[in-house]
Amino acid sequence: MSLKQIHIFGSRKKAFGDDDVLQENIIYHAVRGLQKPKSVTISTSEGLDFCEARILSVPYIRVVHPSDRDMFIHLDVDDADTSPAERIKCFTSSLNKLGLTVSTGRVVDFRSREHLRQAPDQKTVPLIYPCHFLNGFIEWPVESGKKPNAIMSSYKTSGLLVEAGFYVLTKRFSSKEQLRRIMAAVYDPTRIDACLVGFENHLNYFHKQESGLPADLAKGLALYLNSTIVDQYFRLFSGHTQVNATDLRKMPYPTHEQLVRLGTHLKERMPDQETIDAIIEKECLNCGQ
Repeated sequence: MSLKQIHIFGSRKKAFGDDDVLQENIIYHAVRGLQKPKSVTISTSEGLDFCEARILSVPYIRVVHPSDRDMFIHLDVDDADTSPAERIKCFTSSLNKLGLTVSTGRVVDFRSREHLRQAPDQKTVPLIYPCHFLNGFIEWPVESGKKPNAIMSSYKTSGLLVEAGFYVLTKRFSSKEQLRRIMAAVYDPTRIDACLVGFENHLNYFHKQESGLPADLAKGLALYLNSTIVDQYFRLFSGHTQVNATDLRKMPYPTHEQLVRLGTHLKERMPDQETIDAIIEKECLNCGQ
């Protein structure tokens, strides 16, 4: 099948609002046959107001990239010059080139309930949840939280833990209504006194062969992932509420040198959004020189 037209609903609430359904809905018009058309028509409307839909003709290779073996569909509704896909081209590296990997947190809490503890003690190590994200770093423990703060360190849990180090964590679940789809934070071992740590399954973590990252590299990666350009690009191909490790692997990334340079801007807390975007924009401009 070859894509001919795609219609996107801006709201998850309005297409089936009468039934009180919160659901991502997309209409595809595809034609049988292997010959690809030169362009795809992409239309968008908030709800069922099709007569007010915005319509854009997009080159087929912008929707399904020829080099993408997974054949992800990119729903780019911006003009070519302002498209997130075009603007992010200033970053040409990948996780493979960087020698990094992203994985899903190993600790599935309901399967490890007997090993979890609300408060840490001498026999436990930190267990990190999304609730521990604060100002771009991991704040641990959280005494008033409903989630446990620790997991027992024993031979039964050894396969669930990783060595302490600098890691970049992202939340695995977000919705299109949220300000950002990708939310990243740095696990800084100098702030948490522990030789091992557990990352809960609602998180993804960036690592280097199951070990931590250099400090400036980790901070630069977190700054980049929290930028508007990354958020806009991610929304082009993510049509659900999950931020999977596979999705993160497909993102373009700055080079090692660029990430280290970006990392110098992250001190005690994540800068505000305007500052992050200005830093990233400056790095893009430097690429063109």
